[in-house]
Amino acid sequence: MYSTDVPIEEWFQARGWMPFDFQREAWSAYRDGESGLVHAPTGTGKTLAAWFGPVLECLATPPDQGRGEPPLQVLWVTPLRALAADTTAHLQASAAELALPWTVERRTGDSAQSVKARQRRRLPAVLVTTPESLSLLLSYRDAHERFRALRCVVVDEWHELLGSKRGVQLELCLAHLRGLCPALRTWGLSATLGNLDQARDVLLGGVPGRLIQGVLPKRLRIESLIPAAMERFPWAGHLGTKLLPEVIAALEEADTTLLFTNTRAQAELWHQALLEARPDWLEQIALHHGSLDRKLRERVEDWLRAGTIRCVVATSSLDLGVDFSPVDQVIQVGSPKGIARLLQRAGRSGHQPGAESAVLCAPTHAFELVEIAAARRSALAGRLEARKPLTRALDVLLQHLVTLALGPGFTEQAQLAEIRGTHAYRDLTEAEWHWALDFITTGGATLKAYPQYRKVVVENGVYRVIDQRIGRMHRMAVGTITADSMMRVAYQRGGALGYVEETFISRLRPGDQFLFSGRLLELVRVRDMTATVRAAKGRGTAVPRWMGGRMPLSTQLADGVRALLQAAGEGRFDEPELAAVRPVLEAQARMSCLPRADELLVERVKSREGQHLFVYPFAGRLVHEGLSALVAWRLTRQHPATYTYSVNDYGFEVVSRKLPPTDELLLAEAFSEENLLDDLRACLNASEMARRHFREIARVAGLVFQGYPGSGKSTRQIQASSGLIFDVFARYDADNLLLEQTERELFEGQFELQRLRATLAAVGTRRIVLREPERLTPLAFPLWVSRIQSQVSNEDWKTRVENMLQSLEKHV
Repeated sequence: MYSTDVPIEEWFQARGWMPFDFQREAWSAYRDGESGLVHAPTGTGKTLAAWFGPVLECLATPPDQGRGEPPLQVLWVTPLRALAADTTAHLQASAAELALPWTVERRTGDSAQSVKARQRRRLPAVLVTTPESLSLLLSYRDAHERFRALRCVVVDEWHELLGSKRGVQLELCLAHLRGLCPALRTWGLSATLGNLDQARDVLLGGVPGRLIQGVLPKRLRIESLIPAAMERFPWAGHLGTKLLPEVIAALEEADTTLLFTNTRAQAELWHQALLEARPDWLEQIALHHGSLDRKLRERVEDWLRAGTIRCVVATSSLDLGVDFSPVDQVIQVGSPKGIARLLQRAGRSGHQPGAESAVLCAPTHAFELVEIAAARRSALAGRLEARKPLTRALDVLLQHLVTLALGPGFTEQAQLAEIRGTHAYRDLTEAEWHWALDFITTGGATLKAYPQYRKVVVENGVYRVIDQRIGRMHRMAVGTITADSMMRVAYQRGGALGYVEETFISRLRPGDQFLFSGRLLELVRVRDMTATVRAAKGRGTAVPRWMGGRMPLSTQLADGVRALLQAAGEGRFDEPELAAVRPVLEAQARMSCLPRADELLVERVKSREGQHLFVYPFAGRLVHEGLSALVAWRLTRQHPATYTYSVNDYGFEVVSRKLPPTDELLLAEAFSEENLLDDLRACLNASEMARRHFREIARVAGLVFQGYPGSGKSTRQIQASSGLIFDVFARYDADNLLLEQTERELFEGQFELQRLRATLAAVGTRRIVLREPERLTPLAFPLWVSRIQSQVSNEDWKTRVENMLQSLEKHV
């Protein structure tokens, strides 16, 4: 043991703890100048594994008398503002207890302007920040001097950033910091990740590094609430809040519970349902999601830390590593859709070494019980989803180059080497590089005539931004998070509640009521991107629907579901959830079949609507959206007719007045991999979809400006601006690389193109099982309901569903 280790050992002993082996391994690796990734279960001490390496180095360094606090030593990057606040508090406490000569501060979008101004003059020794704020810090002229003494960067919850443009943005920033500080050590922290070696390599930009795994067994309990009655024809969401009494009983058994939902709208509905069922819990139930005002969110987080609240209904806003030790139970409403997500949420309870993490799942339809059982099996076996890193995001590269030019500036060859030091751009070609430089200096081939696009000038070989107006506009737009324009919601007499998407508010008229922030509100007026509201009485009929609710079933979880369905088809109902849903599965087997993992089930059904083709690839709803459109279009080419379709995570339905005869040859042609991209372009309104998606790329690349604070542009204005640029590129610069990126991202993001290709390839190897049941099967029924629900009809769709349900039950 080194003498400098003694204070750390004593610090642990004072809390009745002992350092774990993986923590000691991380400290030793840091001391040896290494970088790496620490992967360990949530609540087992990853933060301390990364933090005490720099702390030990500080304790071993003689104090520099008379020079005060050192410059920036440790940069801690987190993906969430709430996580930044919590991490800062923990680091501050341990730094004070160990008498370190360090100030620990945070800098995020929520930080006060006075704090940011002070940090502009001098950064603290330890700074906790986000990728966006780090980019902003690099945009100042003295950035090089402010970061030259940096010794360590810690990236918390790296799995949350990997595979996103925020992760790419951070890759670029880290490459720049490594260029400034050749001895810089970089450490990532992650709890739920399948591709660990790749995740480490992406983080470190190809620099050799250590992978340290905490082998501590984390006790995990995953259970389900089983509905008392099991309908044999379930449909998505039909349970709704029917399990509310069981959820309330579970809340009564625990001191503090986090109740997770998959969408913000669902969180609003569950929060309201709980309050209506237990009005005496008015002060004991709270709501937390990313669209609520920051002060409201922070208040709820404080209640959680103090353990003074019974239940918080939340979304992914509380998924990550914020330490709420008093939480002793997690409830997941609906399927988690992914194994890693379920583990991440379960880890919010028992958030300390040795404690059990418990999650209780409340399904919203019967088939979700199968998903929950599959998720538990995979979680206990350690099979987690991989996060595929992004590459060639040229819009992020353009933004980063302007950021650096706004700061100290850069030279061409040195910057190219730095850029290629990232995983995202390691294969960047000379042509792409020169296109990017031309784009930021001249606006490219089609925008040369417009001065606002000539952002960067070259002076003596150095690329710089010299126009202060361009600099101000760029700093306000730094970041890669894009979404529908958000409209502020506030009371008439003041008091902000948060933000909802402009498209939701645009559908309301003054006097309409809606549920938001756990309150029933009435819209008073809309002005200057602010929706003014007042409290309302009664029951709201509308809940804001935010983008991001299209969460598909992961490939690993879908494979687990297929395996359990095969087991059920063989008469094995080993899991309690499988036993509970047995009547549903046996009805499916009698009416059609339960497909094996190596089979593709296709059902053809006749009804008064026409003829239905139900196909079950189990590839997730995004893949099925592309696949259903593709199959319908290919059928149209061979047999002209009008086709409609619906999708869910298990399969899709194609319906027409008359379908062509179904045989293996027709299905083989419909599921062919040939001409996939051309056929997708033809069967979808690809041009219009691309125009809308281009808005996001144009914003990140700095082609459109969203407006100054307090006078932001509407979605329609931004779409018009970006649409005009899109049309100019399409007409006069068809080979523009941003257009190519738009299509690539559109197909991958909208339909998971890579997974779609894999699905088509798998279909070619599976045995096609064709069935012609007399009526809708349990697997087909939810697809039919989804289509009926989306149709405009004089007949109430719920009544129609109930009538169909009674008919099916009668005949089964």
